[in-house]
Amino acid sequence: MGQPWMLVRAAAILLVTRQTLALSDIFEDGKSDKEILDNLLRATRYDKRLLPPVQETVKVDVSVLLLSLASPDESSLKYEVEFLLQQQWFDPRLKYSNQSRYDFLNAIHHHNDIWLPDTYFIMHGDFKDPLIPMHFSLRIYRNGTVFYSMRRHLILSCQGHLNIFPFDDPECSFSLESISYEMKSIKYVWKNDEDVLKKSSSLATLNAYLIKNQTSECNQKNNWRGNYSCLGVRLIFTRDRAFYFTTVFIPGIILVTSSFITFWLEWNAVPARVMIGVTTMLNFFTTSNGFRSTLPVVSNLTAMNVWDGVCMCFIYASLLEFVCVNYVGRKRPLHNVVYRPGENPVIQRLPAVLSRIGIILASPLGDKKRDSTGVANEIVSCTNCGPNPCTHTANNGCAAESCLLQVRKKEPPHPIRVAKTIDVIARITFPTAFAVFLIFFFYHYSSYTHSDSHK
Repeated sequence: MGQPWMLVRAAAILLVTRQTLALSDIFEDGKSDKEILDNLLRATRYDKRLLPPVQETVKVDVSVLLLSLASPDESSLKYEVEFLLQQQWFDPRLKYSNQSRYDFLNAIHHHNDIWLPDTYFIMHGDFKDPLIPMHFSLRIYRNGTVFYSMRRHLILSCQGHLNIFPFDDPECSFSLESISYEMKSIKYVWKNDEDVLKKSSSLATLNAYLIKNQTSECNQKNNWRGNYSCLGVRLIFTRDRAFYFTTVFIPGIILVTSSFITFWLEWNAVPARVMIGVTTMLNFFTTSNGFRSTLPVVSNLTAMNVWDGVCMCFIYASLLEFVCVNYVGRKRPLHNVVYRPGENPVIQRLPAVLSRIGIILASPLGDKKRDSTGVANEIVSCTNCGPNPCTHTANNGCAAESCLLQVRKKEPPHPIRVAKTIDVIARITFPTAFAVFLIFFFYHYSSYTHSDSHK
């Protein structure tokens, strides 16, 4: 009875010994990583349909490395982001002996035989490249750690405040989570608690100016399903404002101020003033229409609409000012008023005003005397006094019919003088009003930019 039992026990020990020796032969020096993986992934010991047998939830460490950023055009709200998505987790079934000469096994050809987290991108836009073929790498380390990285190229649909375009900062966000495993099975975490994305040393950008990026767990707004682990990425871009200043704002300022040159030309320089006014208007229309065709279509008023409208109003107002000046200057003067050419209409009246002020200051009582009733009487010149000058009041000293009342009537201004006065006023009011608009415009919309950046 004892001998058969001893024979069975010896056979069992021999079988275990053979398996142990066979397993050690797998990892001996000289074996390829393919042979090692073929044995690790045998159907009798590994099933990719099952989660890694860990005591707690499978933790997947995630990191993102930015490779390139691009925007189809400066005015769009779509940005192309190319990055490497790196995932790392622990699978004890994939441990192998230290006898192997490999620090890690290249499992790229066993991609379909290994359990992988089913990471899904949500709230992004679209994939630029097809999912297959897909560039990736898959490494298995001695302790069973799996490192999986794949290249992704997303077209992000971003959000921007188009009412302040081009002073807005578009915000792009996307999230990733497991499509089938709930949070109790898989939990995604950012590797090393990273709060920003890593950037490649050779990061390439094209019309995409990234000013800020954040990584976090999904909040209620970005979470697709509440019982699934989710990670979010937030990218904030800015516009190339130097581009808009050189192509829109500075040319607009030059055209508007060029229309003000007509105020310094003669009122009757019709060809020159008409050419400047019409040319600046046509150039501004051409510039604004060519640029507006590339802007996103929105239903509300944007900063570019305000800029175009106000600049066009200034150019058109300067043209109307010339029409008004030319019309007034060609009117027939009243009472045969003579205009002295070459005199400034404002300075011309200055000596008369100063002389009148001096006479009033030299005569405290003025040119009027008051009678006993307290009524002021005007000074008149009487013809009965002969060649000697004499003055009397209108109610005293000589007959009313022999007195000539010296009442200096105010002559109406000459039309040319009125026209030149309009030009002088326009030289001050138009540039001042445009300068005030520029200060208000850029201060108002830049304040929106600063307020959004602090959110």
